[in-house]
Amino acid sequence: MKKVLVLDGSTRKQGNTSILVEHFLNGAKINSEHIEHVLAKDLKIDYCNGCLRCNLIKRCSISGDDWADLSQKIAEADVLVFASPIYFHYVSAPLKKIIDRFRSLVHVQITEQAVKHTPWQKWNKDFVLLLSMGSSDEIDAQPVIDLFEYMKEVMGDENRLHVIKATRLAVIKQISKNENELSQLYTKLSIPEKLAKNDAVKNQEILKSCFDLGNKLTK
Repeated sequence: MKKVLVLDGSTRKQGNTSILVEHFLNGAKINSEHIEHVLAKDLKIDYCNGCLRCNLIKRCSISGDDWADLSQKIAEADVLVFASPIYFHYVSAPLKKIIDRFRSLVHVQITEQAVKHTPWQKWNKDFVLLLSMGSSDEIDAQPVIDLFEYMKEVMGDENRLHVIKATRLAVIKQISKNENELSQLYTKLSIPEKLAKNDAVKNQEILKSCFDLGNKLTK
């Protein structure tokens, strides 16, 4: 049975990111009971300080926070879900702190041309990105996608990346609103009202995609 770990970077309850996660988990629960949903903001994760001691001891040298327990769960997961709103073209701060600590999972060698990353253990995992953003243009999420394309390659050739992006989400629970509710909201936000019909359909398709992906990856 597949193990799923969700690292949720949402900073508020019932936000659009949380709704994406909820639908993904509903799909995953059909096939798996080994599911854990972690809110990044509730963890005690210290900042990576770039000490490079992990190059010598093959683990993070920082102690006294939740990383040791979390990193074990990360290693055991078959499906790693990273969920976040897009803030200034990147993931939220609580999730970024966790991502920075992934540094301890690889050996880093400075070469004449660049930096070479070699994982202590190669993975065969499904990486999932669930991203919500206020922008109408998916390009705002590209820096995050570029990072995870790199991460999944660094951690082993067998890893796979799945990305779901939800755009034009300005207020809490917006992705669940119907056409009439969106129309009223867009009027207040000076967004063309004509977009409401297609957006309502698109948002429901995105939520279904989350459900279907959760179901597919846990079979």
